[in-house]
Amino acid sequence: MAATGSIIGGNSASQRRWPVSEVPTDVTKLVGNTPLVRLSRLEGSLPQPVTLLAKLEWLNPGGSDKDRVAVAMLDAAEAAGVLTPDTVIIEPTSGNIGLSLAMACAVRSYHLVLTMPDVVPKERVRLLRALGAEVILTPGMRGMRGAVTRADALRKATPNSWSPRQFENPATAAAHEITGEEIWQQTNGAVDILVAGVGTGGIISGAGRRLKAHKPGLRSIAVQPAASPVLTGGPAGSHRIYGLGAPFIPAVYDADIVEEVVNISDDEAYTTLHRVMTVEGLFAGPGSGAAVAAALQIAHRRENRDVTIVVIMPDSIERYSATDALSEH
Repeated sequence: MAATGSIIGGNSASQRRWPVSEVPTDVTKLVGNTPLVRLSRLEGSLPQPVTLLAKLEWLNPGGSDKDRVAVAMLDAAEAAGVLTPDTVIIEPTSGNIGLSLAMACAVRSYHLVLTMPDVVPKERVRLLRALGAEVILTPGMRGMRGAVTRADALRKATPNSWSPRQFENPATAAAHEITGEEIWQQTNGAVDILVAGVGTGGIISGAGRRLKAHKPGLRSIAVQPAASPVLTGGPAGSHRIYGLGAPFIPAVYDADIVEEVVNISDDEAYTTLHRVMTVEGLFAGPGSGAAVAAALQIAHRRENRDVTIVVIMPDSIERYSATDALSEH
């Protein structure tokens, strides 16, 4: 069994005591090293012994796994000489990457321009602007396609501009190779199955690749919305599992390291989200609910008796308090 305690590794207060000379110099230095927590109450409802561990990516300083991606993309661009102090960074987004980029760009003094549909919650727009980002709203009826078109036009018209393009940037998956290494160290190598939802595909591709380098027999399970089964050749569709299910297969997604794709319905995601909150006391977002729902399905299979499953919880319900996510309860 991989865990004897409740929390394994991570950025708890007892583990963040540095001499003053070693205190991190900015908030991005706190990205990563998120803890694992054992879902012992959910384990107790299973018909067989299985260890369920959740990696709490919403404990990154910007509130999601996208902190890793934002910092990694900026680091890679700086190392390649792409960015200069007066570079304008332009990205279309309606999700977590915008907040993570705003946090990182504030620290590094980059001018960040974000384009997004005007249906994005006003609270999110205010937060982005408070972090110093310039937010340009596009007609909601055009969805993200309109935001992308506007970003492309701005990039062409703006000298010395650059777009991270998280869905195709290799740094997206590379950032999560570190996530995989953290999991390996935190479990002392006692991990058998990795479960992660797919938005860009960065988590399952990067973390899965690193874990398989350590343990080739490890199984990587991707999670997608049942209403938009694009990863398995189905049509794109509308769903309410925020952060998962792009209407295309991202370039970052590495299907070769994925053994199985599990479809989770909106109802399953929200029912599990509610269960995780009320039973485990964790602030699970919809994507986290979907991932845990898939992990529970895997845990019920007879052949998975005595295995250790690590499930990634990318962000928290607080990020969606202005949406219909809480009303589902």
